[in-house]
Amino acid sequence: MAHAEGFRPPPYPYERLRALAQVAADSPGGLVDLSVGTPGDPPPPEVVAALSTSGTARGYPSSPGSPVFRQAAAGYLRRRFGVEVEAQQVAACVGTKELVASTAWYLRLRAPGRDTVIGPALAYPTYAMGATLAGCRYLGVHGAEDGTLDLEQVSDDDTARAVLLWVNSPANPSGAVHPLGPVVDWARRRQVVVCSDECYAEFTWGSDPASVLQHASQNVLSVQSLSKRSNLAGVRAGFYAGDPELVRYLAEVRTHAGLMVPGPVQAAAVVALGDDRHVELQRRRYRGRLERAVAAFGAAGLDTAVPAGGFYLWVRAPGWALEQGRAEGRDGAWVLADTMARVTGILVSPGEFYGEDGAGFVRVAMVAPDERLQPALDRLAASGERLAQTAREMPVAGRAGR
Repeated sequence: MAHAEGFRPPPYPYERLRALAQVAADSPGGLVDLSVGTPGDPPPPEVVAALSTSGTARGYPSSPGSPVFRQAAAGYLRRRFGVEVEAQQVAACVGTKELVASTAWYLRLRAPGRDTVIGPALAYPTYAMGATLAGCRYLGVHGAEDGTLDLEQVSDDDTARAVLLWVNSPANPSGAVHPLGPVVDWARRRQVVVCSDECYAEFTWGSDPASVLQHASQNVLSVQSLSKRSNLAGVRAGFYAGDPELVRYLAEVRTHAGLMVPGPVQAAAVVALGDDRHVELQRRRYRGRLERAVAAFGAAGLDTAVPAGGFYLWVRAPGWALEQGRAEGRDGAWVLADTMARVTGILVSPGEFYGEDGAGFVRVAMVAPDERLQPALDRLAASGERLAQTAREMPVAGRAGR
């Protein structure tokens, strides 16, 4: 008996870079992977020490987080953003990616008549994948001229169907910083849940760190990660905070699903959340790398600038890459990524990974330690016409990204 074909996961975007990673590894300078935002700098030693000294490894942890963890998270929000929340308005998540991927599903169970997730058109791809996994449609909102979300594009019908709205500021991949107050006002008038992904909130370059909770908590959740803030991507620790009813509901559902941050990880997170000094050090590292990288890209004839926030450069593919791409029937961003891998050893992400609006750009993560990054930037700055010449000479067959 024939059955309708079910969901088949698409290739994970970064798996498509395997061939280019090998090209970069074979280059004279070797691979310098700037394609993924995986922190390359060390976490604070006292945080690492807490992983092995908490005495919490034997027991099952509480899914919403221990009282000490929830208090530490609330204290962080108070200290960093001036936001007052009770510990009961905070709950733990196993890194924020799983929360981003699953929240639409859980909220649709709460409101089964709604089937739409609204979010940026140019975005971290897990917002759209979370909608797919929930059996929802994803409505990507294009940016206004200033890069902010133009929510006036959203029709009343789409609004009535919305199970939640994702906002991300500073934004991945563009680095745009969105005013969160207008987003909250728009959602409040329409009774739409706002989930604000604030994993890059510590890294703003022309403004103070901001949280959606500075504007409201009703129907609002702030999603916070220690992966970027404290270089702890490997331990999977984050939290969400805001509307007490939403936090309670999600915490109860997630308890049934067995989603628990390990006790030793919670203990380490408490130490990390209580310290701002290591974050300031990381801010200085990223800002310096961004400035040096902008200079190197400029010397190579590539257009980019220090973003308003985050630690990614959003680099427009130059004319020679776009022209070569048209001749080959592929996005010129793949041509740029290919030639950068061959000439400099730098691996970057084509912008199409983040939606159709990303075509013609590459994203470059300033995550490699300085001793690996700087020689690669020096090679890039000296590449000049070699990039365009290499693009013209590369064999078409077998290129990555086709």
